[in-house]
Amino acid sequence: MNRRGSTGNGTTRRRARSGPITIEDVAAKAGVSAATVSRTLNGNYPVATATRSKVERAVRELGYVVNAHARALAGNTTRTVGIVVNDVIDPFFAYIARGVEREATGRGRLCLIAATQGDSRRELALVDLLHEQRADAVVLVGGAYDDPTFTKQMTKRAEALAAAGSVLVLCGRPSLGPDVPTVQVSYDNEGGAAAITDYLIGAGHRRILYLGGPTALSTTAARLAGHRRALAARGIPVEEDLIQTGEFGRRFGYHRLRELLAAGIDATAVFAANDMVAAGALEALTEAGLRVPADLSLVGYDDLPVAAEVAPGLTTVHVPLEEMGREAIRLALAEEDSDTNAAPGSSIMVGTHIVTRASVGPPAAGRPLRRQS
Repeated sequence: MNRRGSTGNGTTRRRARSGPITIEDVAAKAGVSAATVSRTLNGNYPVATATRSKVERAVRELGYVVNAHARALAGNTTRTVGIVVNDVIDPFFAYIARGVEREATGRGRLCLIAATQGDSRRELALVDLLHEQRADAVVLVGGAYDDPTFTKQMTKRAEALAAAGSVLVLCGRPSLGPDVPTVQVSYDNEGGAAAITDYLIGAGHRRILYLGGPTALSTTAARLAGHRRALAARGIPVEEDLIQTGEFGRRFGYHRLRELLAAGIDATAVFAANDMVAAGALEALTEAGLRVPADLSLVGYDDLPVAAEVAPGLTTVHVPLEEMGREAIRLALAEEDSDTNAAPGSSIMVGTHIVTRASVGPPAAGRPLRRQS
């Protein structure tokens, strides 16, 4: 006589399924109603401990996966956060993204990362998409351009996110206005630039070339403001021919400084707008047969890994990028740590500081500086 649950040949019978495990399957397994399973999984209604244990055991044994989209349609979170950056391989954005991802993961969220490649229309579209996905927070990283039309469009999106119970986080970018429902994580950008300029002045430099960064970008504007402030505080006039903005990137630093060396540059130090620009500038100097810091001192900004990897090591401004990413999520999800949400307009500013390495020395004699023949 065959045992119950076995076929005549001794093979255990298994329930034939035509689709995925459903909430009704979990309810049957746990011996409760589907409504009780839903309440247990959503956590929005008190459930007895014994009942919760039965439901959770049934979920594990059946391998049931909650349908995130169904949960969202029911008005609950999809437990995701989105981060929008310019470029995922740029170290500045990558380290902030790592901070966002690690903090979000620690809080049980899935982190979605998207890149704009510098296209403001794409940035707006990505915010819309993350809103449609019912993300708990949308983190925008990096500087912005002074464009009233764009600001108005992003303001509308911040308001729409807030109305849906989400939040727009501005990480390293200017406020959209005092009445716009956002939270903000910034760093002392201008102060760091003033400090590194004053460090060069303290080493004896008076003719400092500022190199790199898009002219109209808020990040560049703040760093230039700090540079100019430090010069003014020391009574050193700003010479516009020593302000050479353009792009953030190694390629720009290399090509622009190469051109300036060919023309004969009358400077004793270079303040590169970020470490990647500095790395390109160092390459141009080395190719020209010039030494850092014997012929020209060089500093950067951000304290990316490349600053410690180049020779000589690059003196730079340290920005706590990963911590900024973590703070963005802490501020966005502040309600999990308290009884109230972070108030619209809440902001945190993290500090910057100089990291000294071997790329700064006293001014060299014999200007202007040119490529060695």
